[in-house]
Amino acid sequence: MLMPLAAASCLTVIDDVEWRRSGEPVPYAAAVTAMENRVAQILAGRAPEAVWLLEHPSVYTGGVSAHPAELLAAGDVPVIATARGGRYTYHGPGQRVVYVLMDLGRRGRDVRRFVAGIEEWAIGALAAIGIAAERRTGRVGFWVLGEDGREAKIGAVGLRLRRWVSYHGFAINVCPDLGFFDGIVPCGLTGFGVTSLQALGRPVTLDTLDTELIRAFNNNFIGKFPSALDGAPVLIG
Repeated sequence: MLMPLAAASCLTVIDDVEWRRSGEPVPYAAAVTAMENRVAQILAGRAPEAVWLLEHPSVYTGGVSAHPAELLAAGDVPVIATARGGRYTYHGPGQRVVYVLMDLGRRGRDVRRFVAGIEEWAIGALAAIGIAAERRTGRVGFWVLGEDGREAKIGAVGLRLRRWVSYHGFAINVCPDLGFFDGIVPCGLTGFGVTSLQALGRPVTLDTLDTELIRAFNNNFIGKFPSALDGAPVLIG
């Protein structure tokens, strides 16, 4: 039986990175298993790097820094502990999840640069659909002015490395039910809202966002984060 990643449609290949998209929501635990299998294949030289586009059924996930007090009211939504970085977040229908399975062993082994490159990649895709997202020092993710004029988070980043191969990745809120974020302290940050493309008056489809993610990866990530080693990177971890 094919795992969800292997069964996902292949959209394109950029810089030897295979882009795959799952048309149906993938249960979170199955996705983690699929990612771990792909990481092992990448490390063994049996599969290329990959970007995986998908949705999950509703789930709260707690990263390695999650604090129990930040899980406020899960209700009927499953809660899963995960090995990615970060704290609690919500995944569900209407949110584009982007899992990034890439080998930093051939991309410089510079984690700060890699995360910054991911942020610039997502910000470039959002800019193409009229959303001015920005990075914030000390707050990983993608930030915009929300519908009430306050800063709000439109996307989150949470990564893990295994022998310098990354997995997990980031998520962008397209049109999820934002009420689910009331069940947690998102990413452990109080005083900030959570928003979506729909809430900001940009009701694009997931397919439209995917097109811009592919374009921005080519324009905003590959050029700034070359596959060849290019000097002495800062080593982390």
